[in-house]
Amino acid sequence: MAETAKEEVQRPNILIILADDLGYSDLGCYGGEIRTPNLDSLAKNGLRFTRSYNSSRCCPSRASLLTGLYPHQAGIGRFVGNGKLPGYRGRLTERCVTLAEVLEPSGYATYASGKWHVNDPSPTKRGFREFYGFVHGYAVDSWDPSMMIRLPEGRKAKIYPAGNYFATDAISDHALEFLDTARKTGQPWLLYTAYQAPHFPIQAPPELSATYEKIYQQGWDKLRLKRLKKMKELGIIPANLSLPPRSPIDDLKVAAKKGSLTKDGHNPAWDSLPADRRADLARRMAVYAAMVEGMDANIGRLLASLRKNGEMENTLIIFLSDNGACAEWEPFGFDLGSARKKNSKPGYGINSYTPGKPNYLHTGGELSTMGGPGSLFSYGSAWANLSSTPLWLYKHYAHEGGIRTPMIVHWPAQIAKGGELRNQVTHIMDIMATCVDVAGADYPKKFRGNPILPLEGRSLLPAIKNKETPLRSLVFEHERNAALLEGDWKLVGQKVIARNSLVKDEKKWHLYNLANDPAEQIDRSQNEPERLTRMIKTLEHEASRIFILPAP
Repeated sequence: MAETAKEEVQRPNILIILADDLGYSDLGCYGGEIRTPNLDSLAKNGLRFTRSYNSSRCCPSRASLLTGLYPHQAGIGRFVGNGKLPGYRGRLTERCVTLAEVLEPSGYATYASGKWHVNDPSPTKRGFREFYGFVHGYAVDSWDPSMMIRLPEGRKAKIYPAGNYFATDAISDHALEFLDTARKTGQPWLLYTAYQAPHFPIQAPPELSATYEKIYQQGWDKLRLKRLKKMKELGIIPANLSLPPRSPIDDLKVAAKKGSLTKDGHNPAWDSLPADRRADLARRMAVYAAMVEGMDANIGRLLASLRKNGEMENTLIIFLSDNGACAEWEPFGFDLGSARKKNSKPGYGINSYTPGKPNYLHTGGELSTMGGPGSLFSYGSAWANLSSTPLWLYKHYAHEGGIRTPMIVHWPAQIAKGGELRNQVTHIMDIMATCVDVAGADYPKKFRGNPILPLEGRSLLPAIKNKETPLRSLVFEHERNAALLEGDWKLVGQKVIARNSLVKDEKKWHLYNLANDPAEQIDRSQNEPERLTRMIKTLEHEASRIFILPAP
């Protein structure tokens, strides 16, 4: 019994922090100009992964993180809902288990705070003891506490004085409460903190946003060059990488309708825009940056709690983003008008909204209130292009800008030297495998009488210890955009998934060698026809295996 107790003490606490729609280069430690001192500190004393992948969008990535499977295997290949096809059920299926359902039986106290977005059952019915946040909806008005819920039923959420509520702060307040509760149990703990930041509507205290305005008045063209330079200095990207052209506009039809379409269909040059439009856009990005800084400050509160309680040494902290920067849908961003919930129940975030004026142009005194209460907008594809520097495209695409995001791992007990980079290929579904590994937990073959799919993810522990990892193949698909990664080679295409097969027209597919072309600018498909054909066949086989096919 004494040996067992000693072994349990050595098992780490686990803190998983998930950002929402954060781009590859937004953080200071990844090349960005946004102030992120707490995450930068984790990177300085931990590890930064440069080839960390996700599942293209909010709910599929969360399904992968929670289950260790591809999102289609977990039932959420596209979006939440009530679908019937195996890969598109719109909720976590009976063939998977969550992190909490695996770690709780092994002796961990399990808690979650923030965005759930994998449909019913709720977090406390999928293994977590306590939850605060929103179960349904893809976003919240961060100034509105009514969209949140405390679970299990009967638990009381913290009450905030009028005007003093902000979602990022509240998610952290309850996460800190859960840590205090966990410590009383004497058990190792798992805390999953999934922030709503910086998903649209982008919001932040106006006074904090104002501190970024001069920075973003420089525009995205100058800042993309500055980020590229800093990323090279940090070793995040190859020293000889050129800045790719501005990425295409996310939705040309929307851009044409709203009057923001350019001649070449790409994001416009900053200097081509009139002064009032530049002022509006600079403020939008300033609010986005302030929202990220606010998240970082709250992460600092979690870290301070760990330090105060002597837990930093043996707590595995993993920070990552669910997908790349959000470009919805054109260069100038959009205003939601008035957001509305699916119904009036707590725990329901924004599922739909009343559209505002096309590309509402904020001027004069309106600029200083942007991001404050009652302000609901996005920042647009051109700023998303900055957030993705130097990668191609954005969230929901299978190109690197959609699926490659930052990941920071901090664990002093196991990391020999802080501040290093890791170039091993990892995926968001590796989080489950890592938790099973470090917790000494048993991943079940059956759960509640149902057969459970084997893990697809791999433990991050070898990469953390800087061991060479075997060549890895990964599959990506979302909204008919698809890719296959084999080592440095990547097959990728847009709108290439048909009902029961892949699109066979090889002109729809592109082939890149990411070792020297991470920005996906040099198509090798004509030079490597045999590789192209073989990878298309491999992807089709995998698509059937993991329930991408049949597709809606």
